[in-house]
Amino acid sequence: MNTSIKDQLEIIKRGSHELLVETELESKLKSARPLRVKAGFDPTAPDLHLGHTVLLNKLRQLQDMGHHILFLIGDYTGMIGDPSGKNATRPPLTREQVALNAESYTSQVFKILKPECTEVVFNSSWMDKLNAADLIKLAATHTVARMLERDDFDKRYRNNQAIAIHEFLYPLIQGYDSVALKSDLELGGTDQKFNLLVGRELQRHFNQPQQCILMMPLLEGLDGTNKMSKSMNNYVGITENPKEIFGKLMSISDQLMWRYLELLSFETLATIAAWRKEVQEGRNPRDIKVKLAQEIVARFHSKQDAEEALTDFEARFRHGAMPDKIAEMKIQIQEEEIALVQLLKLTGLTASTSEALRMIDQNAVKLDGEKVEDKLAKIKRGKSIVIQVGKRKFTKAIIQ
Repeated sequence: MNTSIKDQLEIIKRGSHELLVETELESKLKSARPLRVKAGFDPTAPDLHLGHTVLLNKLRQLQDMGHHILFLIGDYTGMIGDPSGKNATRPPLTREQVALNAESYTSQVFKILKPECTEVVFNSSWMDKLNAADLIKLAATHTVARMLERDDFDKRYRNNQAIAIHEFLYPLIQGYDSVALKSDLELGGTDQKFNLLVGRELQRHFNQPQQCILMMPLLEGLDGTNKMSKSMNNYVGITENPKEIFGKLMSISDQLMWRYLELLSFETLATIAAWRKEVQEGRNPRDIKVKLAQEIVARFHSKQDAEEALTDFEARFRHGAMPDKIAEMKIQIQEEEIALVQLLKLTGLTASTSEALRMIDQNAVKLDGEKVEDKLAKIKRGKSIVIQVGKRKFTKAIIQ
């Protein structure tokens, strides 16, 4: 590792939410040995989106610095179900479901991580060897009062919502993974803080040096409000069509663009700062958004795909006389989706639903540059979409 300790810390902390404990990590880095960096993934969903890559990008940065990456597939914990950030018990998966999802995970993560420098581990490797007595001893390291300090447990307890005993085992097993792997540094989302700290405590209990903790923020979805997720339909999947990825990234707000650049781009902070200054001085932010979209498409597909996606986008949008700046409007809905004709009326693009129907009949309505023919079309909550009526009416609707 030729990078200075100061520079390593700057790279490690870029875009992070919190680092515990920086002085300890600095001491570990000074040892000049590759750190054992752990990140756990429960294969509850087999498809990765850009929200997942925030943490994966950080692992790649650490990998490029010479550290040893332990990509942990939580096949054992996946059968328990982690309620982190939830207000109800998460249904556990079967071993077969976990195995299928884990296979999909590993094929996708190597679009970011270097396979030859990544050690993929499964926590069933050591957890299957523990017997009932071992689990009881592990459970004895923490009290119920300590478990109730976890935010989601505390809320459910106060609201008289059920908390199953097996749920208390989840943070203990995740923490024991750090013991089994002798982790120096563990990465996780901000919703994992309690579990990550349990790992430190268990390492101390087992007379091991305590791991440091790096928490990464949860990336907002295309709507700029909610966490990126498939259930909210505000995500960008890394295996999606290149043109789809490009178009989705071009639809984000100018403000959200800077957040995506910080957390998703491999450009230097100095370069991003220079771009921000240029935009403040009058450069069109769309130019920067194109750079981001091309970088992401090239990373998960190819440079040629990125160029073709840009050409397609310009043909559909810029050459179609779409203005550089489009007014945004947030639309609050009660249901999971809204009829397009109602949306056209709410945005003011048409005076009534009957006019909306008439404009659709006349092929005068476009969603993200595509003509709409279905008068019964509906838009899901969480969607961010550019609506065009006629040649001159444009609105970017953010459905919440």
